[in-house]
Amino acid sequence: MTIKGIFHSCAIILAATTCSYAADTVIMPEPEAVEYVRVCDAYGAGYYYIPGTETCLRIGGYVRYQIAIGDDPYTGERLGFTDDDGEFRKTWDKLARFTLRTYTASETELGTLKTFTENRFNFSNGVQAAHTLNFAYMQLGGLRIGLDESAFHTFTGYLGDVINDDVVSAGFYRTNLISYTFAASSGFSAILSLEQGGDRGQSNYYNEAARRWMWRDIDNRINSYMPHIVAGLKFEQGWGGIAGSAAYDSNLREWAAKVRLDINMTDALSVWVQGGYASYEENEGMYGSWGGRWAVWGGAKLKATDSATFNLQAAYEDWGKTAIAANVAYELVPGFTITPEFNYTTWKKDHPARIISGEKDAVAGVVRFQRSF
Repeated sequence: MTIKGIFHSCAIILAATTCSYAADTVIMPEPEAVEYVRVCDAYGAGYYYIPGTETCLRIGGYVRYQIAIGDDPYTGERLGFTDDDGEFRKTWDKLARFTLRTYTASETELGTLKTFTENRFNFSNGVQAAHTLNFAYMQLGGLRIGLDESAFHTFTGYLGDVINDDVVSAGFYRTNLISYTFAASSGFSAILSLEQGGDRGQSNYYNEAARRWMWRDIDNRINSYMPHIVAGLKFEQGWGGIAGSAAYDSNLREWAAKVRLDINMTDALSVWVQGGYASYEENEGMYGSWGGRWAVWGGAKLKATDSATFNLQAAYEDWGKTAIAANVAYELVPGFTITPEFNYTTWKKDHPARIISGEKDAVAGVVRFQRSF
């Protein structure tokens, strides 16, 4: 065979081999585009778009451990717990809690559509406490529907930033509701809320048979088709604000109201005062559950440093209970706060709580450790 023939044969073999390999080649498909989670900064820090939607989601909450010792500032009895044998142990009062919160938000032609939920899981004094659903509501513009805290409290503002802020109680909180809030650009706002009630609580009353003041459970849920009704007005500016709310209890057919003034003295110091009045004296029902017809609260907050904030609150009710609480919230590192608090409560001699707990005042201390995220 000539050299030309050899080269010709090699070319034929090489072409056949190349075609054979080409027939066996596997063509990999192009990878599909992956939609990574995008930051949504329209509603504040921590929101992300749910993939494939225009709804923004935020997940948060806190882990808390709390230690208290001394007297119960609400009743005057010693802190502690009842063991399996029914014996009360006067010792530390401890609470561990995990709270999980979810927030969603998106824009619609009728305004911003939001939801908020909060679940709490407690372990108190060595006993697994029940899981509670504290919030679960939807909000479209000014319309809010679901499980929330009463507008009697949320619209005017909560009490001071102390742990035991409601020793003199302004009323019960959690309820199913339908509310609408109108907010004007000038700083004025108004609210109307139709509420079911729901939190069971304790009230003290005079038992004629026992000839003494005693505790009883009360049920604040409506017992007819008529809801509890709350209405409020508020005006807010840079210097602070003034707000008022009034509530009609459809079970008692009575009403309660309160007015609050907030003043920002400086960038670091703010003060507030709140007064409440009820058309009835017994501290039962959904609203105005202080003792007697009236009560007053006041407090101050001082941000001493970037890490330390001092809080003070004092309150007094018609029946003669005085409650004082003071604490300092110290942020050890971002997201982790330690709050030691001192509580003192005193009652007049004929106050129901004093008759129940004995002739003494209540002095207590509590330390709260909280990791918020």
